[in-house]
Amino acid sequence: MRRFALALLLFPALSLPSMAQVYQGNWSCRDATTNRVGILTIYGSVYGWASRTTGDPNSGTGTVTPYEDGVGFNDGNLKANMGIQAARMVQDPVNGVAVQLETADTIVMLCTPR
Repeated sequence: MRRFALALLLFPALSLPSMAQVYQGNWSCRDATTNRVGILTIYGSVYGWASRTTGDPNSGTGTVTPYEDGVGFNDGNLKANMGIQAARMVQDPVNGVAVQLETADTIVMLCTPR
């Protein structure tokens, strides 16, 4: 009986997805003024950034390194031009999860599921 009860308690914890898998997909990003600035797409070890501004030099692709709570940017226009180093998973009161894009000094954007 104890084993059964223990198994019932542990089963939900084992079935939860890892945070490292949640960041994959399309994210609609907003800057500090809450203006929509672009779409971030992350799949596997690559990302794409599509700015809403035509001809924006930040648009493009690059590679990422997955971590438990998000990804680190290895290269690409977001890292080279904006200095973005990481995309970290955070809780959002409206959407459940969000990705915040960070430089070494500050949070630059908040991205919600698209």
